[in-house]
Amino acid sequence: MTETEQIRAKAKELLDAKKVDCVIGYERATDGKNARPMFAYSAKEADRLIFDQTCRHDLVKYLLNRKDKVTGIVVKPCDSRAINQLLAEGGVSRDRLYIIGVACSGVIDLKKAEARFPGTLARAEVAEENDTYLISIDGQTHTVPRDELLADTCKTCQYPTPLIFDKLVGDKRKGSPARYDDINTLEEKTPEEKREFWQYQLSRCIRCYACRNACPLCYCDGCILDKLKPQWVKRSVDTAGNVMFHLTRAFHLAGRCVSCGECERV
Repeated sequence: MTETEQIRAKAKELLDAKKVDCVIGYERATDGKNARPMFAYSAKEADRLIFDQTCRHDLVKYLLNRKDKVTGIVVKPCDSRAINQLLAEGGVSRDRLYIIGVACSGVIDLKKAEARFPGTLARAEVAEENDTYLISIDGQTHTVPRDELLADTCKTCQYPTPLIFDKLVGDKRKGSPARYDDINTLEEKTPEEKREFWQYQLSRCIRCYACRNACPLCYCDGCILDKLKPQWVKRSVDTAGNVMFHLTRAFHLAGRCVSCGECERV
C-alpha cells in the first residue's frame, strides 16, 4: 500500500469506530498539484486524504483549537517534534490524540521549483523515485536530483522518522548528520557585519505576523507583542520595531524550535 492508501485506511478505521472526532491531514488543493490542510469527519471524507512531497504545512497548530475533542492527525517527523514539545508544556493531551506518523523524505520548496520551471508548475505532475523528482510538464518528463528542489530544512533533518506516533506509515529512515554551515558563516562575521546583516534582513519584514501564526509553538493566549498597555512594539512598521518583534520571538523559541521551517515558508 502507498502512504496515501495507508493513511486513508487508518483514518476510515478511526472514524468508523468513532475513536476520533476528526482526522487532520492533507488533501489535493484546487490547483490539482499542491496539498492543503484538510479535516475529515467521516470515512467518506477520508477518501480525499493524501500524502506526498507537496505536504508542506505543519498541521499541529490546529490541535490547539481542539483540546476538548479526540483528534487524529497526520504528522511528518518535524511535526511530531512539535507535538512532543506541546505535550511537555501541557499544550495538548496525549489521551486526546491519535498520531499517524509518516516517515518523510522531505518536501519540495516551491520557490526552487518555480525558478527551475518558471510559469509551468500549475501544469506539472511530480513523482519521486529514489533520489530524484520526476517532473512531468505537457507530456515531457524532467529528471531532477532531489537535493536541487528539496526544502533547505529537509536537507539537514536528523530525524526523518517521527519521534512519536500511534501508527507509522512508511519505513523508518536514517537522518542526515547535523550541519550548521549557515550559522558558522554568520559567526565568522564581525559584530558590525552581523549588525548590518540583520538590519537588512529585518528591514524587509512587513510585520504580517505570518511567521508567528504558522509556528506550532507560538500559542500564548495573549501575545505580549499585541499588548497596547504597555505597548512593547509600535503598530507602525519600521526596522526598530521589527528588531524588537523578531528578537522577542527568537528568545521565546530558543530551545523549543523544532526546525519545521514553517516561519520561513510562509
